[in-house]
Amino acid sequence: MAYDYEAFKKDVYKLTNINLDLYKERQMKRRIEALITRHKFSGFEPFFQAMTKDEELLDIFVNYLTINVSEFYRNPSQWEMFEKDVLPFLMKKYGKKLTIWSAACSTGDEPYTIAMIMAKYMPLENIKIYATDIDDAVLRKAQLGIYADKSVAGLPKAFLEKHFTKTKDGKHYQISDDIKKCVDFRKHNLLEDKYFSDIHMVVCRNVVIYFTDEAKDMVYAGFHKSLCNEGILFIGSTEQIMNAKDLGFTTYKAFFYQKAGAPLGAGTTTQRKITTSPVERKPLTRPIPPKKC
Repeated sequence: MAYDYEAFKKDVYKLTNINLDLYKERQMKRRIEALITRHKFSGFEPFFQAMTKDEELLDIFVNYLTINVSEFYRNPSQWEMFEKDVLPFLMKKYGKKLTIWSAACSTGDEPYTIAMIMAKYMPLENIKIYATDIDDAVLRKAQLGIYADKSVAGLPKAFLEKHFTKTKDGKHYQISDDIKKCVDFRKHNLLEDKYFSDIHMVVCRNVVIYFTDEAKDMVYAGFHKSLCNEGILFIGSTEQIMNAKDLGFTTYKAFFYQKAGAPLGAGTTTQRKITTSPVERKPLTRPIPPKKC
C-alpha cells in the first residue's frame, strides 16, 4: 500500500501529538506539500522518515505547521478596547489581581503586550499570565524576550521607552525583566492537553481559523470551562464565533465574548488527557496548578 497523506497524518500524531485531522485538510495538506518540495524530498514518507532522525527538521516542520505570525500591539483598536473597557470590567469584577491565559502565544508578543497594559493599572506582582504554545522553538524565543524593530513597530512609544532597552547591536529590543516575570511560558497543545481553570480572561487570536469546525467547538468549549463566571474570551480580527450561544458565550464587544452559562450539551463531552510526545524535545510543560476565581 502506498504511503499517502493519511498514513503521514497518523505517523505525525505518534511523533508529535499534533492531530492533523483537526486542521482544515485541503489548506494544511497544501502547506505541507510545499514544505516537502522546498526541502527537496520526493514525498510524505521520505520527509517523515527524515524528521524522525533530524530534530532540526522536525522543529522546522512544527514551526511551519503552527503558522507563527505575531507582533506587539497587533490590531491597536482591539488593544485600546481591552484597556478602556474590558480591563476595567475585569478589575471591578475580580479585583486587581488577575490571571490571564494567552493561548497559542507564539513568540510572546501578545502576553507581553497584555502585561504592559495591565502594569499601568496594578502592581506587577498582581499580574499572572500563562502563555502557551505547541512549538518549543517559539517558546524559547519568547522566554529570551529579544525582538527585531519590526516586531515592536506598532507599540505605543511610552511602552517602548519604559519596558525595552536596545541590544548592543542596535538592531533589536530586549524586554525588561520586570515584565518577563509576569509571564509564565509553557508548552501546550490546544487539541490534546488539559486546559487551565479559573481564568479571568483567555486570549486566543487568529489561531482556530486553521481548525475544522469540530476542533473549533472543542477549543471554545475548553475555554468556556477554563473561565470564571463572566470571564472574557478575546479572539482575533479574522474570527467570529457563529454559535456562541450554543457554546455558552454572549458577545461582550467586537472580538470579546463573555462566559454566560453552561453550553448546550454540557456534561456529554469527555475530558481530554494530558499527553506527552514520544520524542523528548526539551519540553516546557509543567503541571497546571489548581486555583480559585
